Amino acid sequence: MTAELVRGQNHTLPQTRLEIRVSAGTPVVAGATLGDERGTVRGIEWIAHPGSPQLPGLEVSQQAAADHRLAVDLEALPTGAHRVTVLLALPVGAGGPVRFGAVPAPFVAVTGLDGTEIASFTLTDLDAESAVSALELYRRQDVWKVRAVGQGYAGGLAAMLADQGVTEPAALAGTIQEAVTRGLARSVAPPPPRTPEGDRVRHATGSADHRPTAPPPAPEPPEPLTDPAATGPAHTAQPHTAPGPAAAGPAAAGPAAAGTSAGGPINYAHPRRQHAAPPSPPPTAPPAQPGQPAQPVAGDATGWSMDERLYNQIWGMFEDLARAVAAYRSAVDFAESRMDQELDRALSDPRNRIGGAGDRAREAARAKRDELTSRAREALDRDLAQLAAEAAVVEPALPAAYAGWGNPVWHAHRIPMEIPMALRIGDLHLPERTDLRIPLLVRLPLERGIWVDSGRAASEAAALMDTDRLRRLAMETAVAHAARLLAVYPPGEFAVHVIDPAGSAAGPLAPLVEAGVLAGPPAAGPGGVASVLAHLTRRVDLVQMAVRARAADSLPPDLDTGEQLLVVNDFPHGFDDRAVTQLRYLADEGPAVGVHLLMVADREEASAYGPILDPLWRSLLRITPVADSHLADPWVGHAWTYEPLTVPPGSRVLEQVLAAVAEARRAAGR
Repeated sequence: MTAELVRGQNHTLPQTRLEIRVSAGTPVVAGATLGDERGTVRGIEWIAHPGSPQLPGLEVSQQAAADHRLAVDLEALPTGAHRVTVLLALPVGAGGPVRFGAVPAPFVAVTGLDGTEIASFTLTDLDAESAVSALELYRRQDVWKVRAVGQGYAGGLAAMLADQGVTEPAALAGTIQEAVTRGLARSVAPPPPRTPEGDRVRHATGSADHRPTAPPPAPEPPEPLTDPAATGPAHTAQPHTAPGPAAAGPAAAGPAAAGTSAGGPINYAHPRRQHAAPPSPPPTAPPAQPGQPAQPVAGDATGWSMDERLYNQIWGMFEDLARAVAAYRSAVDFAESRMDQELDRALSDPRNRIGGAGDRAREAARAKRDELTSRAREALDRDLAQLAAEAAVVEPALPAAYAGWGNPVWHAHRIPMEIPMALRIGDLHLPERTDLRIPLLVRLPLERGIWVDSGRAASEAAALMDTDRLRRLAMETAVAHAARLLAVYPPGEFAVHVIDPAGSAAGPLAPLVEAGVLAGPPAAGPGGVASVLAHLTRRVDLVQMAVRARAADSLPPDLDTGEQLLVVNDFPHGFDDRAVTQLRYLADEGPAVGVHLLMVADREEASAYGPILDPLWRSLLRITPVADSHLADPWVGHAWTYEPLTVPPGSRVLEQVLAAVAEARRAAGR
């Protein structure tokens, strides 16, 4: 039975191999310190944090997240460690909440390896604090216990570390926050929180649900359309609180479209939807045979439409796969740790060093390791088989916006009259089963720009590729994404501008140019760069002023209020200091008013600018033209392999889609 603790209360721990699960409803930094008998931290080598996540017997998350799973093996802690203190802090400069009083009360649970809760603690009554010592595991008379602490610090992470006895706490706090910023820049943004009624149906009756439970997050007040905290570098640091579907672009500039919900239930007020209807129930799977798991069915999550149900289902599959693999890896680590401990104990006994006793101890320890690993793999295989069956049903049912180029749905695609919830920009998979692909969906309107990395240092596959071929492939990837965006927006509501300073992308750009779907010819040379940037910067300024003044009708009649995409090739070639400043401004302020970046660039070629461009890179979602393991999920932080979407060899689907876009524009008089 779970012990529900209050501040100061303790509870005896029945085992030493544990998980500490944190659910906060908003991204938080999780760490832990080790203390001696007096609770003193002996040095930074006794602190686990995102920049240094592993210590003997202790492992924490490498990024800020709404949910954390900290692994603890009390028997493997360093000699002299008698206390483990779990610390939580809000990310600094992330554009999110700055005090715990503005977020749902964090929930912390100590569990066994099988997920059974031993003790839990809800950190209530926090207000101005931005860091908190949540709970501590401590040893007294050779018995380990857990104590609920809940001590908050208005001075933040540095004040909390100083209270732990850490020398130079401010410097260490800065190091931790820098590691968090880097982690958030590579994290995939999850969908908005779903209500319990909106959660997807679980078909895998034989597998464990690894999701921790926590109090539901309270909805936050809407943010203004031009809130700087929702744009630029700060925008990348809040991937776990993605706005709802009502994130309005400039076409909706006005009081009714001045903000979106940054938390709580999904806002179903679609910006292009003219009316609303209650959500329809999800499809029902056929009854399962006795002793067999239920058959998966496409659209098994509630929503207002089939597209929304599929969107929620895909994200549910993504989370299920992340947590299933996390449980497997944790079990394997435990088996290896247990074997090492048993071998150390056996070989430390002089009697086992002669005869066959030592060999028998080794064989027994390895056999136990193999048994634990085998059981963990069996559980994982069951989960993977169920997810693979679900993916096989879901993939053919996807609409064009969620489908790959090889899906037949693209051959019958018609330009829609309203934008979809999201767009697929690639696939993700883990090494435990590489053929199980999860579609990577980004919300529409885009909440973050995209950077296609054309550098050879981007990945192992890129390092083996010719530089010119890699750059061409990167630009072809950008063109394909631009085409997908044009194809899923209503006619005339999405415009694409291109900056190609040296004219080196004429080949990859040919489909867009020949179809006549660009806002203008690709801009070349310093003059062309300056002209396009000045045009889009003016548009951002005008829309911002109109929204702030609640005077959308005062916009110039020639201003295109549709979404704008700027494709930049070969950055920073052709960019002077002023152009670089304008580009950063568009990255910071543009997404909130419908101006988005799609950059093709090699970061090493821009190294002359130094750290001044670091916020620009962090503000963009980095993808690659070849497979690369650089994206992280927002739940447990696995490194996922990203696979770009490719047009099947010999297919003319890209040209057909662009021709349909051009025809729809002509029919609409655009």
